Amino acid sequence: MPPIKPLLIAALALLIGSPAWTDEDDDAPGPPAMNSERPELSVEQQQAVGITVLHPLRASSGQQLEGYGEVLDAASLVADAGHLISTRAAARAAGLEAQRLQRLYDGGADASLRAVESAQAAQIEAQTQAQIASSSFALQWGPLAKLPDAQRAALIDSVTRGRNLLLRADLPGRLRLGTLPKSATLMVDGTQIPARVLGTLQRSASESQSVALLLQVDQAPTGLGAGARVLVTLLGGVSNGVLVPNAALLYGDQGAYVYRLLDSPGQDGKQQYAPAPVKLIQAAGNAWLVQGIDADDRIVGNGAGVLWSLQGLGTFSAEEQEHD
Repeated sequence: MPPIKPLLIAALALLIGSPAWTDEDDDAPGPPAMNSERPELSVEQQQAVGITVLHPLRASSGQQLEGYGEVLDAASLVADAGHLISTRAAARAAGLEAQRLQRLYDGGADASLRAVESAQAAQIEAQTQAQIASSSFALQWGPLAKLPDAQRAALIDSVTRGRNLLLRADLPGRLRLGTLPKSATLMVDGTQIPARVLGTLQRSASESQSVALLLQVDQAPTGLGAGARVLVTLLGGVSNGVLVPNAALLYGDQGAYVYRLLDSPGQDGKQQYAPAPVKLIQAAGNAWLVQGIDADDRIVGNGAGVLWSLQGLGTFSAEEQEHD
């Protein structure tokens, strides 16, 4: 076998010196978010940089995830929602006052420049506080921040009256999800309680550092109060796709993708690769169930990060992410 180091250097020189790296028109628009260039390597270069190619395996999965849930305090929800409403109202009032003084000043009425500037400063401060409150509410309550005001107010009223419960469900060992589970089941003293999945939460718990979901229980059992912890099973529909190893997955601005070996050879008969976007469905050990490619495709199983580094796509593999 030829020495590895000279072949690796040759591969780097070939890719760096290829026309795809040149920019003939300075006024041309920038490249797309996911690089569409097709790196080409000979068999010797592929072996030198450790690239292996495989067919993904067809698979299907009925998603079922185990975790634990904590009943959230309705008083915290009321306080956060009230703070959000009050800061927004203060920002609107400060804006109207600044506009009123500006009109009086422009019309030569009894309003000084100093008063106008003070009102504008107060407006900026009020808007900043409203933005902070909005960001804090979105981090803590996630899906509720996206609801219309009337629908959110109705849900808060129902939670404070005890007709509904909100729970935070954590999935230890997971930092991301594929598709969102459709429903959930709580185990309370041996009894299964159905719950609805409202969406993901942006703030990780300090203890688990895991992905979290917000659940709603419509028929809450008596005595299940704030702070109670229960076992949670999250359920999803049956999904079909293919299994790809973690090392094959890369991440860009448009989401996850893999490198696919094209059937048509490139220049001088070299093997040609192209990025193919995929949709993450569910983690399965050291692999992911994905959609977007087929079992007939040939993808890069090991060495996808090498192709990225040669092309400069600015991402890293899922396997590398798990070791961080």
